[in-house]
Amino acid sequence: MDLNSLITVDPDILGGQPVFAGTRVPIETLFDHLEAGVSLDEFLDDFPTVSKAQAIALLETATKLLTAPNVAQLYAAA
Repeated sequence: MDLNSLITVDPDILGGQPVFAGTRVPIETLFDHLEAGVSLDEFLDDFPTVSKAQAIALLETATKLLTAPNVAQLYAAA
């Protein structure tokens, strides 16, 4: 799944907050739930418009970004 089909950033949807494509569920919500100890399955139950494939693809993308050799550039930008 490529990033453009995974995440939508649109000023008309939640003020441009990144959301799962085709939903109004902010990406941040997944990380907030996981940080709070909520399982992925429980998150998916709470937000049925997000597919398991979308959630897993997002987590895989985050892993790739945060473990890439050029991660220092990402940290500098943040």
